[in-house]
Parts: sequence; structure tokens; C-alpha cells
Amino acid sequence: MENHGEVEEAVTYTSTDRDSKLVDTSSSMTRDAKIVRTSIIGIIANIFLAGFKFFVGSISGSISITLDAVNNLSDSMSSVITILGTKLSQKPADKKHPYGYGRIEYLSATIIAVIVLYAGITSLKESVTKIIYPEAASYTTVAFIVLAVGIIVKLLLSRYFIAVGKSVDSKSLVASGSDAGFDAILSTSVLLAALLLRFTGVNLEAFVGTVISVIIIKSGFEMLQDAVGDILGARLSPELTKSIKKTIAEHDKVYGAFDLSLHAYGPSKLEGSVHIEVPEDMEVHALEQLQTEIAMDIYEKFGVILTGISVYSHNMTSETATGIRAEVRKLLSEYKDVLQMHGFYLDEERNSMKFDIIISFDTPAEKRQEEYKEICTRIQEKYPDYTVRINLDADISQ
Repeated sequence: MENHGEVEEAVTYTSTDRDSKLVDTSSSMTRDAKIVRTSIIGIIANIFLAGFKFFVGSISGSISITLDAVNNLSDSMSSVITILGTKLSQKPADKKHPYGYGRIEYLSATIIAVIVLYAGITSLKESVTKIIYPEAASYTTVAFIVLAVGIIVKLLLSRYFIAVGKSVDSKSLVASGSDAGFDAILSTSVLLAALLLRFTGVNLEAFVGTVISVIIIKSGFEMLQDAVGDILGARLSPELTKSIKKTIAEHDKVYGAFDLSLHAYGPSKLEGSVHIEVPEDMEVHALEQLQTEIAMDIYEKFGVILTGISVYSHNMTSETATGIRAEVRKLLSEYKDVLQMHGFYLDEERNSMKFDIIISFDTPAEKRQEEYKEICTRIQEKYPDYTVRINLDADISQ
């Protein structure tokens, strides 16, 4: 959220979905079946490719083709891990793990990333050894055919894995698809090096292998970073959070939605809480009904479960509150790192005011605290007759 010289009264949303609640079991089963089917296709294709490449690599003496075969075997192992991770993640919630086992898929994606890293490091080691101690390879027509077929199969597998992975929100499948794409690039480089050796006598195989190994290692680190980010609790997409906030704010009597907090317990398994701003004179029964309507609406539209909907009171008739709110917002607009003010309420009977502010995570932690303290001091000095309580919220969602 950008600051444009004026502090926004932004809308915030919440989304969550849990195995033990209103989860669509049939949809979950369909997702499971798609992942398993796609992984089995990958296992079969990679085992056949590995067998052919081991044979061709042995008779030709090509380290690149042999390493490519090892890569295919590692891809088969990745598919096995994806299947195991998917099956285990579907275990129902129990007393020991009340939030279910969905995060196992994040662990399987981490393991696949480690396998990719290992394959890249091994390939780099073998390629550098070949540069230091070169060995001439002899390519046959069969070798060229096997390499060409392998490239086509890998490209098809890559597109298929990524497409299915994105459609069912499987990080493991997307990671396997990305790996298959790099394998296609590796095989293409090997084929070009082999053709160059065959027709010119120039042997660049080891150098090509080195470059591709570095690319594979980089890819593995990026996959690992992504998977670890999910385990730690990565920021969810702005598109999702904005859509949920907008949906909540469209409900009657809701002046704003704030403090969206989402927790992922596996792909498409989100739980969280949100604050809504409602009229100060709203009756409890009407408020309860509103909370129920919001929770059902968010679940039906986003498959997300709101485990908690808290409230902020909104001053409805006080001109004093309206004036002070505007003055406070104007003061806060002097701080470019302050993204939002919300939950403002002025209690004229008790001479107190409260509100929350959000300071961007892009601001260093120490500076955030300094700005927060400075804001508290300035507001209190500006309104000495009021007891001022300002809460520093975290910049959790867009």
C-alpha cells in the first residue's frame, strides 16, 4: 500500500480454511488425484529417459549424457516425494495436530529443492573434473536421437507439471516442472556440444556442463528459498487479500476492514482473523448476525475460514471526533512510512482517544520504533486533555 501524502483509511480482509471445518472434501480429493496422476506420469517418463541415457552415456563415454541420466532419476525421486507429501498432507486433523497435516507439502517442496541443489552441485563437480582432465567422447546417431527425444519429453513434462501445479496450487509440482524445464535446457546444451564435437572436433562439453550446473544450483536455491518462505509464513498475494477486504467492506454497516492476519496450514488451507469498523451504537444481536454473514460470504467466495472477527467502534454523530480524526490523519501524513491509520475512536465522556497505525516493514525496525514514539509524543502534546492510546500494528497484508 502506497502513501500519497495522506494516510489511508484502508480496508482489510481475512481468510482461512481448515480441514476440520467446512472444507469441500470432493474438491480436495480431486486435487489429490491430479497431483498423484501427474507425478506418476513424471516417474514413468523419467525412468525410461534415465535408462536410455545411461546406456548411451556408457557407450559414448559422454559425462554430460550420464549426468543427464542421473538428473532424470532425481526427477523421478522428486515425483515420488510429491506423491508421498500429497498423501500425508491429506491426513485428517487429530489431537496431536489439530490444524491438520497440510504443511507437509511445504516440506516435500523443500526436499525437492535440496535434490535439485544436490544434482547441480554433483554436475558442477563432474564438469570441472572434465575440464581439468578432459576425455574425448564419441557420439553416435542413436545418442543424438536419444538427446533430441529427451529434450522434447522434458519440455512437455515441464509445461504439464507447471500447468497442473498452478491449477491445484501445488508448490511441489511447480518445482518439479521448473526442474524439468532446466533439464531440457541442459539436454539442449549437451546436444549442441555433441554436434559441435561431431562436426568440428571442438570439445566444449565440460564447459557447457559447468554453465548449466551453475544455473541448476541457482534454481535449487530459489526453490528452497520459496519453500522455506512458505514454512516460515510468507506474505500472501495482494490480489487475494485485496479481494477479501473489498468483499468484507461491501457489507452493510461495515466502515472498514483492518488487521488482516492469515495463516496457511497447507495450500488452499487458510485461517485468520480480521477487525471490522462498525457503528458505535450497533446492538449485539445485529453485530453477531453481521459477523456470521461475513464469515459465510468469505468462505463461499474464497474457501477461507475466518476464525475471529473483532470490532472497532466508529463515532457516528460527534463533530469533535470527526475534526480530531482529520487533524490526526493530517499529522500522520507527514510520515511517509506510515501506511495507514484505522480504528479511531474518541470517547468524549472519558476524554480518551485510541487508534492504530501501520508503519511499513520497509522501514528498519529501530526507525519504526522511533517514529512510533515520536508520533505518540506529538499526538499527546497536541491533545493534552485526552488520554491517548496508539497501537503500532504490523504491516501483515497488502
